Amino acid sequence: MQTHYEESMRREIDRIRDQVGSMAALAESALNDCVKAFVENDHELAYAVILRDLYVDEKEKEIDRLCLEFLVRQQPVAQSLRFAYSTIKINLEIERIGDYAESIARYVIRLKEKTASGVEEAIVELANLSIAMFHDSIEAFLNPDPERAWSAIEIEDKVDALRTRINRELARLLQSNNLPYDIFDPLAVITRRLERVSDQARNICMEALYMCTGQYAKHPGTGAFRILFIDNHNSCRGPMAEAIAIGLNQPRFIFSSAGAQSRPMLQATIEFMNTKGFDLSRTIPRSIQQIPHIEHYQVVVALSEGARKIFPQCPRKTVFLEWLVSDPSETEGTPETVQAAYEETFMFIQNHIKALVQALIGSEIKTETRKES
Repeated sequence: MQTHYEESMRREIDRIRDQVGSMAALAESALNDCVKAFVENDHELAYAVILRDLYVDEKEKEIDRLCLEFLVRQQPVAQSLRFAYSTIKINLEIERIGDYAESIARYVIRLKEKTASGVEEAIVELANLSIAMFHDSIEAFLNPDPERAWSAIEIEDKVDALRTRINRELARLLQSNNLPYDIFDPLAVITRRLERVSDQARNICMEALYMCTGQYAKHPGTGAFRILFIDNHNSCRGPMAEAIAIGLNQPRFIFSSAGAQSRPMLQATIEFMNTKGFDLSRTIPRSIQQIPHIEHYQVVVALSEGARKIFPQCPRKTVFLEWLVSDPSETEGTPETVQAAYEETFMFIQNHIKALVQALIGSEIKTETRKES
């Protein structure tokens, strides 16, 4: 027979669990409606998704309040404490998924008519995989089930492979002028948002496993250095820097690039980088809004004067650097003059990247040495 304290704790846990299930149902419904709005070009339904996001936000606040009251009132230990801790983190993951649904709905509205690019079926397949993964992750948490959590995590590889295939096809269509940019951009963002749903679902699975076992499954990429290059349009300097950095073959580093706005890759940039051994023909320019978890980047490098202004306020532990270098695509003159401008920019970026990477590696070695001593 349970004591009064145990019964009280169980009631509060059940109340919190019910709220999490309700919030997850709202987010899942929003995702399903986004897919339907995308397939049927239903702008009315897309607007409904945007407006209903307020309910998800309210649920997040309510769950936060219940968890804090539970911690103060019950002072839980062991599994009950892990439940409260995991719920607080999962609450944030679900809220983000709700935000992704809202963002997808906004980009569906930007598609003024049904598209015929040939990738729509693949995008719907991607959505179904991500939504199924999200659903299973929530079930694994609500009905503590480690095996279901691991099974859901396995879906992520399929999502990533399909996302890569869609991005390549979108890039091919854009480069061959078979897909207007005003259609390419929404499709690329929708694809990215759906892939991010699977990432958040994976995080929920991690929390479910922690709650069940008391042990954290290690996130892939832990300990990696993340560096982000930003410029105006992510069509010249940013992709150059990202390609040069990736070409260093440093497995401990993750490099990305973005712009204030995204524009198609410039052919002159593609041709120049090809002479250096880098193929940018399938590169998909991204805006800063398309970079997930900016707060995880340890270093952000601005390649243009306007980059600092368009970048959100840097997280507390992020190092911001300014490498102000001319945009060679804006150079006018003979082909030789333009080539020289590209060469100068290339060497400037390459030298700075090498110095930065060596500095980061050196600082890590010194830190490890201090720990050993």
